[in-house]
Amino acid sequence: MFPVELRGTRAKTLMWAPEHEIEQAALQQLRNIANLEWVHGVRVMPDVHLGKGATVGSVIAMKDAVAPAAVGVDIGCGMESVKTDLTASDLPDDLRRLRSRIEAAVPVGFNSHKSAVDVRKLSFSVPGLRTGWDRFWGSFGSLHDDVQKLEGKAHNQIGSLGGGNHFIEVCLDEHDAVWILLHSGSRNIGKELAERHMHIARQLPHNTGLPDRDLAVFVSGTSEMAAYRRDLEWAQEYAARNRAVMLGLICSAVRDEFPNVRFDEPISCHHNYVSEEIIDGEPMLVTRKGAVRAGEGQLALIPGSMGTRSYVVRGKGNPDSFQSASHGAGRRMSRNAAKRQFSVADLVSQTEGVESRKDAGVIDEIPAAYKDIDAVIAAQSDLVDVVATLRQVVCVKG
Repeated sequence: MFPVELRGTRAKTLMWAPEHEIEQAALQQLRNIANLEWVHGVRVMPDVHLGKGATVGSVIAMKDAVAPAAVGVDIGCGMESVKTDLTASDLPDDLRRLRSRIEAAVPVGFNSHKSAVDVRKLSFSVPGLRTGWDRFWGSFGSLHDDVQKLEGKAHNQIGSLGGGNHFIEVCLDEHDAVWILLHSGSRNIGKELAERHMHIARQLPHNTGLPDRDLAVFVSGTSEMAAYRRDLEWAQEYAARNRAVMLGLICSAVRDEFPNVRFDEPISCHHNYVSEEIIDGEPMLVTRKGAVRAGEGQLALIPGSMGTRSYVVRGKGNPDSFQSASHGAGRRMSRNAAKRQFSVADLVSQTEGVESRKDAGVIDEIPAAYKDIDAVIAAQSDLVDVVATLRQVVCVKG
């Protein structure tokens, strides 16, 4: 059945979703993107929905150019997960204390740590990110001048969750093994960098006359492109380090509750980012906005909503999708629409059995505001194999 080709585009656009199920505004947005002169091809994931400038659930290959809106403002947003040796039988009937431990360890919403986390004191830390901190923070001074005053805040937000659709979950797989799963990105510093570069791109002469000013691009060989790539790569690393520190804090909190717990090697993936890849035999800059890389054998994480389930998947390396897959269920309605349509009682009903917030502050994250994650997974059976299906028993949100 999939992929299907979107008509009316200059660059080939293949979709893993039926055209009639995609909102008209998102289809027009995809056509706007695919008609840009720098675009080689667009791939559309089954969780596709309207975004700012570029569509969420899109993979865009450009030759010698990149559009900041095709990455988004949460640069490096992504997932982290780890399997434990605990099983459902090890968990208490009342999970409130475990949720409280996690919430005490990781600031949520607009909150941050009172001082920078000392990663040397974590009882669990992600391999590969235990070193390099001096180099990483030493390069802060090379970032855009306007963010230099934010260095202290950036330090204190490492290891914090944020709000919106970001979450921390304790899950059970099909064999009742306990997993930890989290979703977050580059926090305020990534947003500040993204917005400044989007503003710069809009002012460039080659971006006049675009169908959407938010589709402004940087082109290779220019100082503006170099500056964006420098800040982008730093923010992507910030996001990865943020999740790694968070996972360390969460695992330490779990170990406080279960002193003998063991953890497997973590799984980590970005789903708002840029990478240099060979597409159709040519070097391209590939942006994934709400999409993960699904190279052959590559593990990735595709979450659902706070009352459904999430998936650990292994990529099939399908070249038709630019070796990509969806990043989640994808929203089927806006946050404001969800708040208008649903009540706290609806939220309580739809999150039955999950230890989580059940108040008006998270109604916009109600499961019914999202697409059916099982249908999303089924639509991309040629892109990924399911390794594990996770159902949440604890969900922490900002």
